[in-house]
Amino acid sequence: MFDFKKEDIENAVKIVNKFVQPTALHCWPLLSARVGCEVWVKHENQTPTGAFKVRGGINLLHRLCRENSSLRGLITATRGNHGQSISFAGKRFDIPVTIIVPEGNSADQNRSIEAHGAKLIIHGKNFEEARQYSKNMQDELGLRYVDAFELDLAVGVATYALEMMQAIPDFDRIYVPVGMGSGIVGLIKTRDLLGLKTEIVGVVSAGAPAWKISFDQGKISPIFDVNTIADGIATSVPPDEAFEVVKNGAQRIISVSDNEVAKAVGYYYIDTHNLAETASSAALAGLMKESGVNRGKKIGIIMTGSNIDQSLLLKCLEQN
Repeated sequence: MFDFKKEDIENAVKIVNKFVQPTALHCWPLLSARVGCEVWVKHENQTPTGAFKVRGGINLLHRLCRENSSLRGLITATRGNHGQSISFAGKRFDIPVTIIVPEGNSADQNRSIEAHGAKLIIHGKNFEEARQYSKNMQDELGLRYVDAFELDLAVGVATYALEMMQAIPDFDRIYVPVGMGSGIVGLIKTRDLLGLKTEIVGVVSAGAPAWKISFDQGKISPIFDVNTIADGIATSVPPDEAFEVVKNGAQRIISVSDNEVAKAVGYYYIDTHNLAETASSAALAGLMKESGVNRGKKIGIIMTGSNIDQSLLLKCLEQN
């Protein structure tokens, strides 16, 4: 059963903070004025990899190294931030890492993954093909496969939720992008462990609606035909354990268009002078879509990362 306690997150904080300092939580006046409510941004774009997932990689590698002194290496598939997380942690714990990315993956992400010391292999037309290839290769290479959603990853990621909710325990609502689920699961579990009433709203791309359809139907409904500029939330199949937590703990899942995401990238830049990747900007896009229900509320949004290609950034800024 997928479960963890407050003390698990608190222990993860001690591990994660050796490499990642607590990130800023700012209320930006221009952004609040644009949206029409009090908006606080959790700046996970400020981590050493430019994304929240690094917290999970550190926590996972710490446990694996503690429990398995003969660990030969790790292998996983990614579109970017998950791969950077495992690569970053692997270098710090001196564990070899092999990362599989699909064809046409972000060149910037590929370079960053390799810069952290990982071996990069390009295989498959999409993430699912890359993921299956990495699973098939684990035995042949004698490596430990790392799924994009595992307990230790979620607990590590939940450290940002603990920072956020301990700083401001009276959020009315928090909007978070939903990819493989570690971010939203961390928020839901932390909220429950702290006994708070904050609503958690997940945001997905209209071009990758598997999470929304699954949530609305109450069962996992794969959607393999995905098409979105927000690679980080281009999910085809929600992980079973993550879905159970989200199904029972999220207020709702909403979808936003690529155009709304692109505009949100620009709003972040104009109002806060921060670069936000497209998946990260989905949370702001979702908040803006629901601005009518948030008047007079205290709202949190997660800037999950800043890893956006220059060409895509320029296209997004042209929308504003």
